[in-house]
Amino acid sequence: MLHDPPKTGKPEGPTKSTRLQTGALLIIAFAVVLFLLVQARFVLISLATAIILFSLTSDVINAIARQRIGPFRIPSTLASIAAMVTITAALLVLTSILLAQVNTVLITTLSYADRAPSAVGSLFAFLGEDSQLAVSNALRSVDVSSYLRGAASQASGIMQATVLIILFVGFLFAERIWFQTKLLSLSGDEAQAERIGKIIQSIIHRVNYYLLVKTVISAITGGMVYVLARAFELELATSIGIITFVLNFIPNIGSIVATALIALVAHVEIGDAGITLAVFTIAGVIQFVNGSVIDPMLMGRALRLSSFGIILSLAFWGAVWGIPGMFLSVPIMVMMMVVCSYVPNLRPFAVLLSREGLPETEKMLDQPIDRDLFGQGLNRD
Repeated sequence: MLHDPPKTGKPEGPTKSTRLQTGALLIIAFAVVLFLLVQARFVLISLATAIILFSLTSDVINAIARQRIGPFRIPSTLASIAAMVTITAALLVLTSILLAQVNTVLITTLSYADRAPSAVGSLFAFLGEDSQLAVSNALRSVDVSSYLRGAASQASGIMQATVLIILFVGFLFAERIWFQTKLLSLSGDEAQAERIGKIIQSIIHRVNYYLLVKTVISAITGGMVYVLARAFELELATSIGIITFVLNFIPNIGSIVATALIALVAHVEIGDAGITLAVFTIAGVIQFVNGSVIDPMLMGRALRLSSFGIILSLAFWGAVWGIPGMFLSVPIMVMMMVVCSYVPNLRPFAVLLSREGLPETEKMLDQPIDRDLFGQGLNRD
């Protein structure tokens, strides 16, 4: 009996049908994940915020636990309880301040509802009387009260989110002491568990450094805008300063919105185009110096994020989670870039997300991280 000779050629690659099936499965998986992100947005946003707050305090807890009072060392449990109490108090105070300012803005906006259309319409006077009248009529047709009621209902959910965030942070603190043990059990290898722990520490360091610098810059910017508003005797000076501080956490877009907001308030309150232009110019200079000069100088290369990638992340998470997603877009992008840097199959994505196309390398995990606030020695390469 004759037998066919064994085939010695190269194994056939994936067929066209297989590639189509794989592509279809990826599209379906993305659609399912996107659906879950949208449907569970309230819980997921609260969880993401809680994780960021927990990571911010983990280094502080370790520093407190290393301190000694005479011959006694401060227990890690006591340090965790102190951190939890501090976070709870800070969140409740900040939420109360934010709700109070929201109420102030809503009440003041109602009082401006009648004169705002004419004031805004006057900005288009250079286009002719017809254009000015058309803009004024269009603004008068807007039902401001319905929008304000919607904003008030959304603001009422802030306290619910705060309570949920506090609960999440509490459970994270409770699980903190077992994290390394769980990591070892999941990986099954001590070296792999140590490597994963270093990757997590790299993520925590970069996110913490970004939030620390951003908080300092935003506070300075908000304070300067508050002084500017007080100098021109604007009624909403305090609210504008707080809103500017908050909006500066939204990359790129936040500073533009904050600048336009103070100019709009100045024009509605004062009604003088020259003063409005002066306020807009000064606020723009403040935002430019703090956001485009001082901010990058302090950040250095600590984040290594692509500007285009930041815009894409901002657009995606803004579309999925709304305004909270815009605040969380950069921390999420930092996490994705670091994770992709250490997964060989995903490293091309890290190259695209990084600013110079030079994401972290494996050698960086074994090098110590300098935590200087002003960016000295942050590069581990």
